Amino acid sequence: MAPSQYSVANGEVRIDDEFWSPWIDRNRSVTVEYQYDQLEASGTLDNFRRVIDGKEGGFRGMWFQDSDAYKWLEAASYELAKADDPDLRERVDDVIDLVAGAQADDGYLNTYFQLVEPGKKWTNLHMLHELYCAGHLIEAAVAHYEATGEKSLLDVATAFADHVDDVFPDEVDGVPGHEEIELALVRLYRVTDEERYLDLAQYFVDRRGHDDRLAWELDRLEEIGGGEYDSDDWEGSIHEGSRTVFLDDDGEYDGSYAQAHAPVREQDAVAGHSVRAMYLYAAVTDLVAERGDEDLRGALDRLWSNMTARQMYVTGGIGPEHEHEGFTEDYDLPNESAYAETCAAIGSIFWNQRMAELTTESKYADLIERTLYNGFLAGVGLDGKHFFYVNPLASEGDHHRKGWFTCACCPPNAARLFASLGQYLYTTDDDELYVNQYVGSTLSTTVGDTDVELEQTSDLPWEGTVTIDVDADGSVPVNVRIPEWCDDATVAVDGEEVDHGGSGYLRLEREWDGERIELEFAQRTDVVAAHPAVEADAGRVAVERGPLVYAAEAVDNDRPLHQYAVPTEPDVTATHEPDSLNGVTALETDATVPSLDGWGDELYRSAAEADTEDDRLELIPYYAWDNREPGEMQVWHRADDA
Repeated sequence: MAPSQYSVANGEVRIDDEFWSPWIDRNRSVTVEYQYDQLEASGTLDNFRRVIDGKEGGFRGMWFQDSDAYKWLEAASYELAKADDPDLRERVDDVIDLVAGAQADDGYLNTYFQLVEPGKKWTNLHMLHELYCAGHLIEAAVAHYEATGEKSLLDVATAFADHVDDVFPDEVDGVPGHEEIELALVRLYRVTDEERYLDLAQYFVDRRGHDDRLAWELDRLEEIGGGEYDSDDWEGSIHEGSRTVFLDDDGEYDGSYAQAHAPVREQDAVAGHSVRAMYLYAAVTDLVAERGDEDLRGALDRLWSNMTARQMYVTGGIGPEHEHEGFTEDYDLPNESAYAETCAAIGSIFWNQRMAELTTESKYADLIERTLYNGFLAGVGLDGKHFFYVNPLASEGDHHRKGWFTCACCPPNAARLFASLGQYLYTTDDDELYVNQYVGSTLSTTVGDTDVELEQTSDLPWEGTVTIDVDADGSVPVNVRIPEWCDDATVAVDGEEVDHGGSGYLRLEREWDGERIELEFAQRTDVVAAHPAVEADAGRVAVERGPLVYAAEAVDNDRPLHQYAVPTEPDVTATHEPDSLNGVTALETDATVPSLDGWGDELYRSAAEADTEDDRLELIPYYAWDNREPGEMQVWHRADDA
């Protein structure tokens, strides 16, 4: 069995978009270069050099720091797939030489264990991330091979994958605490046609939640040294941190943090560390696509429904809790204390893209769009050098992006998503083409046996006009998505209007010879409320326009933000401000604020005497907050129904 749809290759798409191109160009010219410098400054690359030189000890950084180098290699490889860059290619080759040089003769590669605990490989699967790092190595290798056709990194990755295949399950029967190897093995299978890699991915998925392997490891914590890496960020040593996240309040083992509390086929609700969950579900989706499994497919549907209906922020962000970096319970969505890790938003995009490939349902592309513009994009500053790890929906003005982190998983994750954005815009199956995201671009691909050329222009997110010119050697159905946020859309082909049934995919089939598809998505401002069970948003509303969620910042408003109340049907003015925040459409809505007349020195007074007065509240897209003067921010505002 194969996916119902396939993402087009990154190199088949060229993005030229007024909104996204500056982000993508900055990612290539600023972020990728900046992050390489951070790999040097943090000691990540030196760890490989020390292994090559036969050193012992001296490891720098988090024990999974190898993965930062691998994600950087993946991002850089995507850039090479789009355009040759001799300087970047040379730098990539140099890093590959370091990685290859550090690999042991048996294929093993993990600089933490090679330098610090060489005798304890595969003894702490749940926390020390050997398989997680291996997965990111494999993903980087596949990206590099597809971009360049060279096998220098792919050979390293296959040697390590073969080593893992030798070890699991014959020598070690267990699963990783942090999923990643599973989806990477499917990617490796797809470029090598080696069935054993797919079998190994299946083993890791099927084994999860079936035994007490992780609990058994907890009994051995005293035997395993903590190395040099005691860290307040992880509540004590590596291994004591394991106790924190894998034991419940009564000291009993609880595998939900790593989605190991039950077999995947039996899981009904998203649980645990949100990034781990997204990587697992992405892998499961790939396995369903390759082999078919109705039980796994049923679990995916249940998990997706639970996440989107009960455990997701309006921005598409997921995982509210700081302590476990993840999910808690239904409708627990606090705003100021929201975790909503940038990596989790990226992981959600990974999962939803695979679900879109598995099905023809537009709801997955809708969620990708929401997450891209909001939950993900907020994670990167407008300068390309500062990043959010945590993405709250309210702030007192003390939460700011940073240039790097001790645990630096989010910045290179963001870089690889920007660099590969082209592969999220279109999918194909054997006979049809799907336009999933409205981003100005050109596409040159083959659908079935038919060559297709497509050129898209888009005014999103500020306006709703999209044009798509299609040229093909034969008849190809083109499916265009009517976004879920738009309730007033028009579609025309060469000026002739086409009926559609509202949100979802509209199938347009004909012999294409340069015809133009014109789409108009009315951009209206919508005031939304949360489910009554969401305590944090009771009596509050949020403001959306098109695919964007909006936020208020103190810098734009005279009163403290908590004083503003927004009507459910406000009078809103949208103004595009090209010189503000790299160009944004800002909103101004009518609002009420408490009147200050008559209070004097009184601290309390009769509510009947507490008058209000009219005011205006200014809002900017949520992704753009914290790029100016520090100050308050909030997404959810008091509702004024008066």
